[in-house]
Amino acid sequence: MKEQPEKTDRQRPSRRAFLITSASACGALALWSLQRPRVASAAGGGSKTPGMVTIIEFGANGKKTGKQELARVIKTDAEWQKLLSPISYQVARQAGTERPYTGDTWNLHDHGLYRCICCDTALFSSETKFESGTGWPSFYEPIAKENVKSQGDNSHGMLRDEVLCTRCDAHLGHVFDDGPPPTHLRYCMNSASLNFFPRGKQQSS
Repeated sequence: MKEQPEKTDRQRPSRRAFLITSASACGALALWSLQRPRVASAAGGGSKTPGMVTIIEFGANGKKTGKQELARVIKTDAEWQKLLSPISYQVARQAGTERPYTGDTWNLHDHGLYRCICCDTALFSSETKFESGTGWPSFYEPIAKENVKSQGDNSHGMLRDEVLCTRCDAHLGHVFDDGPPPTHLRYCMNSASLNFFPRGKQQSS
């Protein structure tokens, strides 16, 4: 059998090419997702079961203030629609996806905290944000593992890990294993599910 020649560096697909291809595919999926939002699951629509959750609280300076046990935030769909903009409701409560390069934080470089649009829980810090080339705000880890959770998502014929807010079950985005060190994870989030607060500014009550 004739030995196959080894691929040269030129022939090997680059990481940038992979990200560009991935972004294009995700963009097409996002467009389709917004046109045909999936039926709200317990995650996207919000859990209806009362209970307590444990999260880590953070101050306006980005410093950890301690662990808190708080009641889960539960509202009806009608209540969420009154509180949120149409795009935030569709993404956070109906598990939709905003179009790439359209959110207000994908290219934001200010220092501060990203909090849940629905319940103000601190989710990500600007310190772990990186340029993924996908058109969505991306982070290599959450601000505290207690503040987010994940579950399997097999919508649109794919198996992905959906990321949710621990306290209110808002849909935030998905996590992938093609991120940078030290975690090699990419938390690909939706701007519509996040509120950005510059360092030193308090979140709304």
